Amino acid sequence: MEVTASLLHGGRLNDRLCRGVYTMRYVPSALMLIVLAGATSARAQDWARQMFKESRHDFGTVARFAKTEFAFSFNNPYVEDVHVASVRSSCGCTSVRVEKPTLKTYETSAIVATFNTHLFYGKRGATITVTFDKPFYAEVQLQVAGMIRSDLVLDPGSVILGTVEQGRGAEAHVAVQCHSRSIGPVTVAKPSSPYLTAQITPRPQGNSLFGYDLAVSLSPDAPVGYVNETLLLNTGDGATVPLAVEGRIEAAISVSPSPLFLGACEPGASATKQLIVKGAKPFRVVSAECSDPAVEVDCRAGAAAAKTLHIIPVRFTAGASAGAFQATVRLQTDAADRQPIEVPVFAKVGQ
Repeated sequence: MEVTASLLHGGRLNDRLCRGVYTMRYVPSALMLIVLAGATSARAQDWARQMFKESRHDFGTVARFAKTEFAFSFNNPYVEDVHVASVRSSCGCTSVRVEKPTLKTYETSAIVATFNTHLFYGKRGATITVTFDKPFYAEVQLQVAGMIRSDLVLDPGSVILGTVEQGRGAEAHVAVQCHSRSIGPVTVAKPSSPYLTAQITPRPQGNSLFGYDLAVSLSPDAPVGYVNETLLLNTGDGATVPLAVEGRIEAAISVSPSPLFLGACEPGASATKQLIVKGAKPFRVVSAECSDPAVEVDCRAGAAAAKTLHIIPVRFTAGASAGAFQATVRLQTDAADRQPIEVPVFAKVGQ
């Protein structure tokens, strides 16, 4: 029997687990069984532990009903596929899920731990057991802990900005309910994002002793992308309580795929692909052009009627020379104050 190492951050896992060194040649089968049995010991679990950046997380002090999550990310540096067979929590105060159970080489996933602040309060903690069955059996244990205040309640548990069209801005509100006078006054720290502002105002809040209205505003000049921030509430009794801010900013008009790969063509051959142009409101694609005449863009259907979705054919005719092709398609819509949308296009001509 011969086991050879494939060196990719330590090579194949069967090499590492069976050898303790990087090669092992002609091991008798009986001895091999002994070695493999020993590979299930604590030392053999290291290959799985080494995939995780962190194994512990302290949520700190959080409010009742606050959305409280942490993602334990892990990466597969090995040649073999890695598979998570199961994940479980030792306490009902923490729910767990795996984002992606099967990872190929260099792929990343996460074990997401959620503190169940709507069901529990007080000091809580849990051990999360992650079980792998491929390429070998292993278990990794992760730890979470935190303090859930029963006298400070958030409704809803996070600032939900939702999906926002770029340039419009947004505002969301959270009711901060205080059920104990020992909490003292509640203030909000300045958001770390320059596109967010927060203001907290004393207001009666249902059956609580006192409460506040927390208003969070998103600036109209915020860029396209996800909003994933954390506000910090400071209480008079010295606690700092996190509050998640979530949202997504979409371009008023988006194009996909961008960039556009036109394909691999032989010299003189043609290929046609499609651009999907979407908007929140009906619009027309009034003109289209490309920086290279080898690409033709047909926007006649897009110019004929205003719709929220247009499919624009893009035809590429390869020249006589082989090699990489690159150009830019520019689309002009009738949306107010919109600059032309530029889409990089690529192709490969010949072998």
